[in-house]
Amino acid sequence: MSYCTKERAFSDLAKPPVNEPREPEQFLMQAPQGNPLLLSHTLQELLSKDSVQVELIPEKKGLFLKHVEYEVSSKRFKCSVYRRYNDFVVFHEMLLQKFPYRMVPALPPKRMLGADREFIESRRRALKRFINLVARHPPFSEDVLLKLFLSFSGSDVQNKLRELVQGVGDEFMTCRLATQAKDFLPADIQAQFAASRELIRNIYNSFYKLRDRAERIASRAIDNASDLLIFGKELSALGSDTTPLPSWAALNNSTWGTLKQALKGLSVEFALLADKAVQQGKQEENDVVEKLNLFLDLLQSYKDLCERHEKGVLHKHQRALHKYSMMKKQMMSATVQNKEPESVEQLESRIVEQENAILTMELRNYFSLYCLHQETQLIHIYLPLTSHILGAFVNSQIQGHKEMSKVWNELKPKLSCLFVGSSNMPTPPLSPPEGNFFSN
Repeated sequence: MSYCTKERAFSDLAKPPVNEPREPEQFLMQAPQGNPLLLSHTLQELLSKDSVQVELIPEKKGLFLKHVEYEVSSKRFKCSVYRRYNDFVVFHEMLLQKFPYRMVPALPPKRMLGADREFIESRRRALKRFINLVARHPPFSEDVLLKLFLSFSGSDVQNKLRELVQGVGDEFMTCRLATQAKDFLPADIQAQFAASRELIRNIYNSFYKLRDRAERIASRAIDNASDLLIFGKELSALGSDTTPLPSWAALNNSTWGTLKQALKGLSVEFALLADKAVQQGKQEENDVVEKLNLFLDLLQSYKDLCERHEKGVLHKHQRALHKYSMMKKQMMSATVQNKEPESVEQLESRIVEQENAILTMELRNYFSLYCLHQETQLIHIYLPLTSHILGAFVNSQIQGHKEMSKVWNELKPKLSCLFVGSSNMPTPPLSPPEGNFFSN
């Protein structure tokens, strides 16, 4: 993995090469010719856009606090850069400012004091999910903000991110089709929006429960590993017991000695079983739980986008209409009362301004719905991820049980000496007879 230089990382931003980020006005989500509203991406195309790793680097101690830094490595840009949590925060803010009508995944919370290793690891995983969702999102992946964040190695990345957004305007201002969005929308867009929102809410609730169950399954595998390890250690401790044998038990001295020797050696197999169980639990955490969390993050960003649409664009539009209505009433009142011409002209000027504001709000509302339509398609493109998750879960279970079964089978012959009596003949069988073991 090569490391970027400041000059290379930042100078390239002015003239992005082919297949690299372009200015937003040059970009629209990949769509079939004829209707730019419709997407033609596949899940594999999205996943192949980039793969970003986020790893912790050794802590740097400040005067008062320990600062956590991350090494962020992009396969696409062939770069590794160092980032702090606050760098992610500024990047997130700039994305929201530039793309208010798109799904911007949420960041994990910042914990000022008492950040233990578990919290730091959980946040690292969340930041990795965040940056991968952003790097694979069509508009974000083609924007200079992403390239700077993943490739600029200077110390002032936060200021550079702000400079890129300053004075540019949001996507509505830069997209060449923004004012024509209404022409591409279906007539029943509001009904489609309501239905899609309800469907994705239901999908989110189901995947949330699936994630919780998957976490419990992975956690049980790790707990099982701990129990197996302790079980083996206790057998080893029993076999290593040096307590003198009482004289009344001397007749069974050779039997106890043989048993102890056999028990002492069993800890190796139980340690191996524990290791296999840990591997299975960790694999399910990485391949199943994390993929479920990734999809949940995406679904949550859609829910957040729907709220921004309702509380942002629609609310502003309604306020603008209310203000316009009040101005019209004032105008009528001023005309009836024969007020000064200057005050009437001022009212007329304000009404014209408000009409323009309402027109802009209407255009923004349609563009917001246009983006929502595309983001809804994006959610459905990600839905086949379900098969990837289930496949990983099934494979993990098959592989885990197969490997543990092999160790159990290797362990079984070593128990034969435990069932040899004083006559050196096998005593109890290795398996209980059919029926209740404790039945009379």
